[in-house]
Amino acid sequence: MKQGEIVLAALAGGGWNNGFSPIQIQKTLFLIDEEAAEYIGGRCFNFAPYHYGPFDQAVYSTLDDLESQGLVEQINTGRHRKFVLTKDGFNAGSKILKSMDPKPKNYIRRVAEWARSLSFQELVAAIYHKYPNMREKSVFRS
Repeated sequence: MKQGEIVLAALAGGGWNNGFSPIQIQKTLFLIDEEAAEYIGGRCFNFAPYHYGPFDQAVYSTLDDLESQGLVEQINTGRHRKFVLTKDGFNAGSKILKSMDPKPKNYIRRVAEWARSLSFQELVAAIYHKYPNMREKSVFRS
């Protein structure tokens, strides 16, 4: 899959009109790359340890590209920004999910919902627990 396709699928996996914070979308896509790469044609990103765990600037570039296509909106919530699919983006992401085999489709939905359900601290701590190598450059203190 291409980066834009997996981002749309991940955002759609979180449900209609549900935004993802930067940490939530980064960690969702990291987990998809780590746990489901064999089902989606390989890794889509190149995550590396950073201040709050796995990070790839290409995630933001892809979101910017999708925004320019009218598929994603970036909403400033005051403290953070949220990434939300437009109606066209949700339809495109849902179509991608529907075309997938059940195992990766269900995994993407579960991980998207799981990441959205956790606080910043809980999400970073959970990633570090399972992937301690991603703590290498961390400034996060739990």
